[in-house]
Amino acid sequence: MNMLTIILMGIIFLLIVLFFVFVPVGLWISSMAANVKISIFNLIGMRLRRVTPSRIVIPLIKATKAGLKININQLEAHYLAGGNVDKVVDALIASERAGIELTFEKAAAIDLAGRDVLEAVKMSVNPKVIETTNVSAVAKDGIELLVKARVTVRADLERLVGGAGEATILARIGEGIVTTVGSANSHKEVLENPDDISKRVLSKGLDSGTAFEILSIDIADIDVGRNIGAQLQSLQAEADKNIAQAKAEERRAMAVAKEQEMRAYVVEAEAEVPKALAYALKEGKLGIMDYYDMENIKADTQMRDKIAGKNIEEITSGKE
Repeated sequence: MNMLTIILMGIIFLLIVLFFVFVPVGLWISSMAANVKISIFNLIGMRLRRVTPSRIVIPLIKATKAGLKININQLEAHYLAGGNVDKVVDALIASERAGIELTFEKAAAIDLAGRDVLEAVKMSVNPKVIETTNVSAVAKDGIELLVKARVTVRADLERLVGGAGEATILARIGEGIVTTVGSANSHKEVLENPDDISKRVLSKGLDSGTAFEILSIDIADIDVGRNIGAQLQSLQAEADKNIAQAKAEERRAMAVAKEQEMRAYVVEAEAEVPKALAYALKEGKLGIMDYYDMENIKADTQMRDKIAGKNIEEITSGKE
């Protein structure tokens, strides 16, 4: 065996290895055994289009065995669009077994919209129970009620694309509870007939525009909360008191300002007395003796005030 023969055999062996690595022969054999006709060239084309053959062939085998009419081009197109081929096929099989009408195009659209199409089919067969958090609502008598509800919903496959999710359902339920409790004259009426909440909320058609159909709304629990009315009245009374105090302080400040203003007038008037005396003396309307008499009266008055003040101090100290 010469060198050329060895090289040729090596090249042939390498080509065979590359063929089996590049071409999923095992998948081709599995598809033939399942009576799913896929040519080798289709598998090679998938490799060239950067499609993982197992992600297409295995779901196609499941769909064929389940009696679904799906071709390889549909699955490959959905895979290239970023969809989950395996989950779409499982959803189609589940819907076909449950007697729910669901086409491949609709299932693919639901999957590409970001929703779990298999979970949606399961919810169509087995409705889901959503529990709300404690919804705070206040009746007309001012008593707060904390209401918790359980909502049974079923997925609507026709509205899954473009329909609102669970968060919208819960928000609408909370709004309905607040409105219903708020329209009650007394919280006792709500406690006596909690099913009235369910009936009134359910009659509002809260599932409109959502991806679900509301089957029932059941009140799970109602707790009595705070007396909101009393708290608001207390806050209002405190606010009124603060306003009254502020107005009283304003009046006191105005009175103090008025008193100071009047004192200023008195001081200003007293400052004019010497001028008036000087003018009277100058004009001859007041004699010098009259002026001395007036000064003597002032001195006598001051002396009497001092004596009276001293006597008061002695009396006070004697009592002590």
